[in-house]
Amino acid sequence: MKDARVLGVDACRAGWIGVVPSAGPGDGGAARAYFAPRVADLVALADADGEVAVVAVDMPIGLPDPYPDSDDPQGRTRRRADVLARAELGPRWRSVFMTPVRAALEADDYASAVAVNRRLAGEGVSRQAFGLKEKLLEVERWVREAGRRVVEVHPELSFARLAGAPLPHPKTTWAGAERRRELLAAAGVVLAGDLGRAGAMAGVDDVLDAGAAAWTALRVVSGEARPLPDPPEVFSDGIPCAIWA
Repeated sequence: MKDARVLGVDACRAGWIGVVPSAGPGDGGAARAYFAPRVADLVALADADGEVAVVAVDMPIGLPDPYPDSDDPQGRTRRRADVLARAELGPRWRSVFMTPVRAALEADDYASAVAVNRRLAGEGVSRQAFGLKEKLLEVERWVREAGRRVVEVHPELSFARLAGAPLPHPKTTWAGAERRRELLAAAGVVLAGDLGRAGAMAGVDDVLDAGAAAWTALRVVSGEARPLPDPPEVFSDGIPCAIWA
């Protein structure tokens, strides 16, 4: 799989953005970017230019099971992937949200989700996590039929590995965005130009995150990436659960 084509994927407001790193000087050296409203359509677009072997997605894959004793107020149902990523990210720990249990994600509204997760997992749900429920469940459905290797990533963890430490500035600042772009370019993921429709539909941070996911996918292909935890957890949904970096 040394020369396998990979795709890094991040959610954006209008759907999904994907980044495929350059295969070499023959394609101009810059990464290609794709946009689609649905993740399956995004991968199909990338496949049309050459089949993708590994897809790295910035979205939780594998939902935790309810705490065995839901009457215990100190009970916690947390994915080890989320806990370990937070610990490694230090000052950037808030970028990792704790993945809710399935029943909370299926709740009709945020208040209900908080109540359900508090009862079944011992803690509430962040608004960010609940706001991603549709995309999270979309990925879960798609990954079972993806027909290729799919791994979960967290861009801030990928950037920390690239830099050798968690980055000091958020990606929403000029300094933070520029530093992330420089790190990716030095690692062979060159994000340049208008990127076509993807550049018009996605935010700067979305493009950078998809690039970080693509870098991690390259590491999966080369065998350099490692999962958190190692080995991955497997919950009752049967999907191996780990964040790769």
